[in-house]
Amino acid sequence: MNTDQGSQFTGSAWITPLTEAGVRISMDGRGRYLDNIFIERLWRSLKQEAIYLEEIDDGFKARRVIKYWMAFYNTRRPHSALDRQTPDEAYWAGLEEQKAA
Repeated sequence: MNTDQGSQFTGSAWITPLTEAGVRISMDGRGRYLDNIFIERLWRSLKQEAIYLEEIDDGFKARRVIKYWMAFYNTRRPHSALDRQTPDEAYWAGLEEQKAA
């Protein structure tokens, strides 16, 4: 399993069960956010646009907030990298192009 070096992945609560299960662990180099820039950008957007704006008291509320934001992100939020389309619009347009080819 490959992770970054975030504290949630370097603590014994994470490492011990994986090691005991025989899972081989590898970690990206320190500060190597560019290795996975797309997901790092997604997490930044999620935190800034949803998590930090809500008072989250438990896992149920966290799940609702994240689920709502992910639906918004994929279906209603235009992305400059997708020529101002939503991810859903870009995905379905790509499928239509493939069918036509």
